[in-house]
Amino acid sequence: MVDLIGKRRWYFLISLLVILPGLVAMGYSTYRFGTPLRLSIDFTTGSVLELRFAEVVQPEAVRAVFVERGLTDTTVQSAEDGRVALIRTKLLSAEDKAALTAALKERFGSFEELRYDSVGPAVGHEVTRAAIAATLVAGVAILGFIAFAFRRVPKAFRYGACAVIAMVHDILVTTGLFSIMGLLAGWEADALFLTALLTVVGFSVQDTIVVFDRIRENIPKRRGEPFELIVNRSLLETLHRSLATQLNAMFVLVAILLFGGATMKQFVATLLAGMISGTYSSIFNAVPLLVVWETGEFGRAVRRVFGRRAVRAAG
Repeated sequence: MVDLIGKRRWYFLISLLVILPGLVAMGYSTYRFGTPLRLSIDFTTGSVLELRFAEVVQPEAVRAVFVERGLTDTTVQSAEDGRVALIRTKLLSAEDKAALTAALKERFGSFEELRYDSVGPAVGHEVTRAAIAATLVAGVAILGFIAFAFRRVPKAFRYGACAVIAMVHDILVTTGLFSIMGLLAGWEADALFLTALLTVVGFSVQDTIVVFDRIRENIPKRRGEPFELIVNRSLLETLHRSLATQLNAMFVLVAILLFGGATMKQFVATLLAGMISGTYSSIFNAVPLLVVWETGEFGRAVRRVFGRRAVRAAG
């Protein structure tokens, strides 16, 4: 029998190495932008203009029109070979928008307005609170549901806690990657990012429950076996099902990422990264963590660390 659980320290190390760059990126993003992720106007106040010009325009030249009118925090991104400009700036009044439109036409000629969105302070704060609340409620609901569903298993709370820890792992991986892309490619978190994040949470927990359910079935059948062996057997029995389910979804996402529209790529890439993380964490984090907790390895490690500190302090 392949001993997957026996290599759990390597799995935890890999997770740590994947999460750390994202944490660094979120820290730098907080220093630079004030938030761990670059936020779109779905979560902040501001206006977004998407304009298609007849000729190619330089983002710096378009931004200069806004800077001349005191809008120094304006950002401009180009698309479609430089003919489309995506402009993000502070909240514009009707008079400001009319004046800027006239100035842009004078500088670059006629253009087509593809999109114009504005979000005020009250709406931005409400969306932010709702996003945080949705994530917290999802975590509490998952913990409660798993603890109830596994209530006949000894220490059922641990199963729920391990599933939530794996969920937090996936959130950190997804948000860390998004933060890195925000610094490198200007990605901004919007309502679609929140949708992707909650979808990742659902997939991750579903996969974890599949393995935990097989452990619950095998515990009474194999009472004489060590818990670690039961878990390893259960993991091997469900591995093909977990991988088949997740890989099918990933193949679809890869196809959309390669051949879908440009407006969907950021959402699909976030969802794909989260699903890869969810598949990994369900198999190589949640289940080994349950073994570490059940066998008391975590407690022994903590006691060793604090015991050494106590000896050093006494010396």
